[in-house]
Amino acid sequence: MDKQDDLTPTLSLQVHPAGNAHELAQQLARHVARRLREAITVRGHGVLAVSGGKSPVAMFEQLQRQPVEWARVSVLLVDERCVPHDHPDSNTALVRKHLLQGPVASARFVPFFDHLPPTLSDSALDALAESANHRLAALPWPMDLAVLGMGEDGHTASIFPRTPGLARALHGSGPVTWQRPPATAHARLTLTLPALLATRELALSITGANKLAVYQQARLGVDESLPVSLVLHQHLTPLSVWLA
Repeated sequence: MDKQDDLTPTLSLQVHPAGNAHELAQQLARHVARRLREAITVRGHGVLAVSGGKSPVAMFEQLQRQPVEWARVSVLLVDERCVPHDHPDSNTALVRKHLLQGPVASARFVPFFDHLPPTLSDSALDALAESANHRLAALPWPMDLAVLGMGEDGHTASIFPRTPGLARALHGSGPVTWQRPPATAHARLTLTLPALLATRELALSITGANKLAVYQQARLGVDESLPVSLVLHQHLTPLSVWLA
């Protein structure tokens, strides 16, 4: 890919600056709800993928207040740590605590797994990812919206730079693969880049000066050492970026 292609903007990139993280959470929640209502009107259902970690909690709690026919919505994770669902680092636990409450509890939540194998060898992770792929196949694809975050190392979902499984995450044929990020405590399951780009819309949420600096660097061009740049410089999927 030449330099000119690197700098070609995404198919449809809209940037939404907010005054602070609370304002961003409110605005993004309204946007997510609007997209889900549109999907329900057109297709009778909506499919939403969300990220874990601390950053999306405020948006989850704002989303609970939005008028949506949640019984017509399926919710899944963008990525998950390979820990039991009662573990403090579980994204499933976080979503159940902060999103699937009140009216949102009527949504259909589809975790990547119910239980983990006794050991997480590479072959066990292969089987876990394959099981997740079968499980997600029952969803009405494509997803309507995936809400992504970004780490200060430029990773998004659990697509980490300088990880042995990076090629699988960037080019895998199934929607789910696994990673062992070297600087993290747990193996991860993640939606692959092709699965994310098959979504009807992506929303990328970024807060804080450090992450904003990484985002600005990633905007300069495609760079596999900053996986988020592969989302920013693609021509398949509309992308909205939410900054505070």
